[in-house]
Amino acid sequence: MTEWKPTACILCACNCGVEVQVEDGAITRVKGDKEHPGSKGYACEKAQRLAYYQGAERLTAPLRRRADGTYEEVDWDTAIAEVAAGLTRVRDAHGGESIFYYGGGGQGNHLGGAYSAATRAALGMRYSSNALAQEKTGEFWIDGHLFGSMAHTAPDFVNAEVAMFVGKNPWMAHGIPHARPTLKAIAADPDRTLIVIDPRRTETAALADIHLQVRPGFDAHLLAAMLATLVQEDLLDHGFLDERTENAHEVIAAVREIDPDDYAQRADVDPGLVRQAARRIGTAASVSILEDLGVQQAPHSTLNSYLEKLLWALTGNFARRGCVNLHTNFSPTGLVGRNRESKRRTPVTGERIIGGMFPAAAIPDAVLSDDPSRFRAAIVESSNPVHSLPDSPRMREAFAALDFSVVIDIAMTETARCASYVLPAPSQYEKWECTFFNLEFPENVFHLRAPVVDAPDGPLPEPEIHSRIVKALGALTDDDLAGLEEAARDGYDAYAEAFGARLTERPHLAGVAPVVLYETLGPTLPDGAKSAAALWGVSQMCAANFPDSLPRAGIEGEGMALGNALFDKVLTERHGFVFSLDTHDEIWSWIRRARPSGRLDLAIPELLDELSTIADETHSPDPDYPFVLSAGERRRYTANTIMRDASWRKADADGALRMSQFDADHLHVTDGALVTVTTARASRTAAVEITPDMRPGHISLPNGYGLGDRDGSVTGTPPNELTSSAHRDSIAGTPFHKHVPARVERVI
Repeated sequence: MTEWKPTACILCACNCGVEVQVEDGAITRVKGDKEHPGSKGYACEKAQRLAYYQGAERLTAPLRRRADGTYEEVDWDTAIAEVAAGLTRVRDAHGGESIFYYGGGGQGNHLGGAYSAATRAALGMRYSSNALAQEKTGEFWIDGHLFGSMAHTAPDFVNAEVAMFVGKNPWMAHGIPHARPTLKAIAADPDRTLIVIDPRRTETAALADIHLQVRPGFDAHLLAAMLATLVQEDLLDHGFLDERTENAHEVIAAVREIDPDDYAQRADVDPGLVRQAARRIGTAASVSILEDLGVQQAPHSTLNSYLEKLLWALTGNFARRGCVNLHTNFSPTGLVGRNRESKRRTPVTGERIIGGMFPAAAIPDAVLSDDPSRFRAAIVESSNPVHSLPDSPRMREAFAALDFSVVIDIAMTETARCASYVLPAPSQYEKWECTFFNLEFPENVFHLRAPVVDAPDGPLPEPEIHSRIVKALGALTDDDLAGLEEAARDGYDAYAEAFGARLTERPHLAGVAPVVLYETLGPTLPDGAKSAAALWGVSQMCAANFPDSLPRAGIEGEGMALGNALFDKVLTERHGFVFSLDTHDEIWSWIRRARPSGRLDLAIPELLDELSTIADETHSPDPDYPFVLSAGERRRYTANTIMRDASWRKADADGALRMSQFDADHLHVTDGALVTVTTARASRTAAVEITPDMRPGHISLPNGYGLGDRDGSVTGTPPNELTSSAHRDSIAGTPFHKHVPARVERVI
């Protein structure tokens, strides 16, 4: 009988544990892993399609771009030498800050990206970004203000009396543990309430007790109306506000003057229903709320996040059972920096850098400029910004304007087709991998995944690629590494002493420490887990940051011994393990680290100012673009762009344009009819799907379509051909993918 091998799904941030069967190098069967401590056997239907990721068209040799735009295969030694030389030329001429880094992994592959820090340090690079910088940075910025550091919240929907989703459809997009069973349980319990804010009647909204079907772009008005109701009807938790917050009076004063009925009407939602939802939140014993891209990629996106958080803050639904909580992080700085906002600003555009991330939508502006500080080169790893960031045509133009670029990926992506060099890596199931999306409370889980499929000849794991580049750059020599592997074979304590002494002796090695670990500790690790070496350093940081949380989860030791014990668990627990266990009281100790008062600071002056400006906004669509296009709806057969094999879809093969019956009648079209969607940026043709779930004037295209094969064929509409990088939030720079003015015309 074919063996079941433990691994994880890689299609959303939950990274549910799964088991797979493999035959002849292909994944043949997938099931939920009952031994995984987080998902406990749960896996959604999308996980069943992972074979289509593993079986997609692959790169097996480094590629070099010719003068005519075609590519030729080269050997690894040539590729590494020429990549290092190209990056060095740019650095020597314009400085390391002229080279930007994008990526580091998607939903489930962050281990390779951890080694990119060494390459960036060797080149003196200063700017990096990833997909979070077009989604979550506004929310991160607010969390940094509320808690004093870049913390992250985890709702407790399993125990919440009221569960509210704002611009999120977990039935289809998941993003919470056990999404569908959890939603069903809430909806079936007469003592609990499910509230959904979404302009579309999503699958989650269909289950809801209260669906606030907001007019697209007026989420801030709706949320403000709910807050005004709470304040004016005195449904606040005054004890919590007095004991646990500061500057709440400024927020209350700003909200008190809002007319909730007026704002609800502007949002095109029944004022009575808005009051009902607010009262339910204000009187519940516990409330958990989660926002997502529906409001984070729409007008007033950072303000939307702020108002959502004020709903639970003003009602005291924080750090309690069934409420919003903070959580530990296995890699405290692995994906998001600790600082709310860097003192640095973006070159050329002068925008905020939040959590260490360059605003992704601003990348073309930082390239297509005569400014001497503009970007001249790029390293892109396990990401596809030409397809996934706004304004694909301008992104292609920006990549064409670079002096040099290199892409590390498993496939010839849209971004790879713009690169000077393409370096092939193994798939996520052919190498050691992990995710740093460890987002749960009170139990948080980490899972180092072993390879379950043999890699083809040719690709190299990302740690090996970065190690070779760093050496080719001259940032690491054999002499730098001498004796460290021997120390590692004598145990962690001996290695830590030798490693620390070497960094003291040669401080320049600190920047390339991940590669030092890879080359010296890596060869001593069991089962060929050389790529996991960087996790020893991460384990030490985790133990130092959460010295009480780990022992509660059964990991014993103090100081470095605790980090060593954690690392041993990382290497041996193939189904994942609980690395931290916390109490609600612990949350306040985390807050006190950054803010000695231990209080949440509720007043954010920039956003209270912005809140005052929406009083002047009314619904006034552009007559040339009367529709609002949501570019990137999550559907049954959509996933992130690593699912490149279009045959995985058993329905909606080309990605239909969804619209209401009212709009279809107005346009004289029926199901399946072809229409042209035009925005200020471009026009594309799509087939119509008429649905009662859409509001009149609101249309949607799915995410993940429009990916090309190596022969150039494309299936479906690439949504970011229609979006604009110019339309983005004034604070976080997040683009308005979910609110694109559009025109729709019948194809005759």
